[in-house]
Amino acid sequence: MAVNVLILLLAYLLGSIPSGLIVGKLFYKTDIREHGSGNLGGTNTFRTLGVKAGVAVTLADILKGTLAASLPLLLGSELHMLLAGIFAVIGHMYPVFAGFRGGKAVATSGGILLAYAPLLFLFILVFFLVSLYITKMVSLSSMLTSAATFILSLFTRDVPLIIVVTLLAAFVIYRHRANIRRIRNKTEPKVKWFDKKK
Repeated sequence: MAVNVLILLLAYLLGSIPSGLIVGKLFYKTDIREHGSGNLGGTNTFRTLGVKAGVAVTLADILKGTLAASLPLLLGSELHMLLAGIFAVIGHMYPVFAGFRGGKAVATSGGILLAYAPLLFLFILVFFLVSLYITKMVSLSSMLTSAATFILSLFTRDVPLIIVVTLLAAFVIYRHRANIRRIRNKTEPKVKWFDKKK
């Protein structure tokens, strides 16, 4: 029991590591919470600090989820990997190290699936990139990918996976409430990463 509590605490703390804040302040002398959407995730990092910083933060956020979900295996516990992963996502959204103002859980959620179901992670990565290429909106692509992952999870018959993917999809959509309003108003920013003219 003590080991399981320790794992959940460590998972939350891992998720709480504010990758965007660290990269921004350490390498760019910039607090990305004061720019763009004010979000600590990869998307706002891309917009505020550029592609290199955005890629670094996104990878770090993915790896947080992967490491957190792997803690039960690393520490010899029977605790379910997905439960540890959920705590990392909560930490990412409400980080104790950044005033409980975190990201939108997309990359960290993907990191959990990378640890638990690598083929599913590969699917959502490809789906996300194709969706992003078509829509040019990270927010819409994230929500579409969450919905697609939920649908696909139903075919796995893996009940814990279905439950956790449902929770993750709900987290992602809930955290994108403002984006949904902007999409409806046609004011949501579009990315330029696939624009050959840029």
